[in-house]
Amino acid sequence: MSASERIEMSGHIIDSGALMKLMDTIMDLGGDFEIQEQHYGRRKEEPSYVRLEVRAPTGKVLEQILLSCQSLGANLSEATDVHTVPAPRDGALPDGFYSTTNLRTEVRINGRWIGAQDQEMDLALVVDPEREAARCTPMADVREGDAVVVGHHGLRVTPLERAREREVFSFMRSEVSSERPKQLAIAEIAETMRQIRQRRGKILFVVGPAIIHTGAGPYLEELIRSGYVQVLFGGNAIATHDVESALYGTSLGVDLGTGMTVEGGHANHMRALNTIRQAGSIAAAVEQGILSRGVMYECVRHGVEMVLAGSIRDDGPMPEVVTDVIEAQRLMRRCVQSGVEMAIMISTMLHSIATGNLLPATVKTVVVDINPATVTKLADRGSFQVAGLVSDAELFLSSLAQALTAR
Repeated sequence: MSASERIEMSGHIIDSGALMKLMDTIMDLGGDFEIQEQHYGRRKEEPSYVRLEVRAPTGKVLEQILLSCQSLGANLSEATDVHTVPAPRDGALPDGFYSTTNLRTEVRINGRWIGAQDQEMDLALVVDPEREAARCTPMADVREGDAVVVGHHGLRVTPLERAREREVFSFMRSEVSSERPKQLAIAEIAETMRQIRQRRGKILFVVGPAIIHTGAGPYLEELIRSGYVQVLFGGNAIATHDVESALYGTSLGVDLGTGMTVEGGHANHMRALNTIRQAGSIAAAVEQGILSRGVMYECVRHGVEMVLAGSIRDDGPMPEVVTDVIEAQRLMRRCVQSGVEMAIMISTMLHSIATGNLLPATVKTVVVDINPATVTKLADRGSFQVAGLVSDAELFLSSLAQALTAR
């Protein structure tokens, strides 16, 4: 049995390509549409508006189309209050629950549009009707009886607007290529970092062990000392090889000064782990004078919030590594929600994807990796705001440090 609904979209939907993507989405999912009303802005500051009737062969197909359209910023024309169903048990959601995007979302409660708190993708929306509040909530944190949003009624999603002026970030988002000019993009990243720090916003770095392997550690240390790193995410490997480098001058047993393998150096990371575990923690090793340089040292000295998330392949691990992945996720989420305005992810696919899932679309996000697929994966998974650079970690960090100290 066929079904239909009217949806509308407004903003700079023509030059951003949003309207064309909306139409493609409807047809790709098995529906069709008819444009019922349209107004196009004649000047760049004027928004455009379009209302469409969307038709689908079944109600189930229409539901999928509408949910996909909402993630693009198209909402139902007829506003009704949001629909909720009580959670059946702790850590479980009712059938038909609404899965959030990282775009700004509003919920209609008692006839009023209320902004959802803690915006993040792939969560549930839990409503408190009495307080007229809505919060994006991880599935594991939902409690039995919570009012969970179902369906697509009473929801309004605001898409990211493309910059109206020529902006490096918009070009970086448009295409991932190793052949695009990097210095202009790095200069723009540096200027954005300066602006964020001037208003006391926080910058998050998500880093992998390639930072140490490539010899880029000293540049990251410089950024920490200069006040451009407030939060750092990583795993056991970045901490272990950074400490190995500080204590033995090697990373994975390779001398960072000569590039030559050191005899017996394959065990240096285990010795580094043991040294820190004997001291009790990385912070204790710094306090005791055992650790006197490196990324971890600078993080401790300058009060950088660190979350080191563990994995099954870890040696040791370092005492600071959080081995409960749900707890690590909660700690990362708490850091993100404490004022992070920009995230820079360098040479770590898994940690980049994990962090990207936690970030609202308002957080400027830069992904740097020698593998273009890393950047593409984040964008494909719904991190609409990601700007990508295909670059070696050392080249990027050295250029960034230079750009930040150029004036």
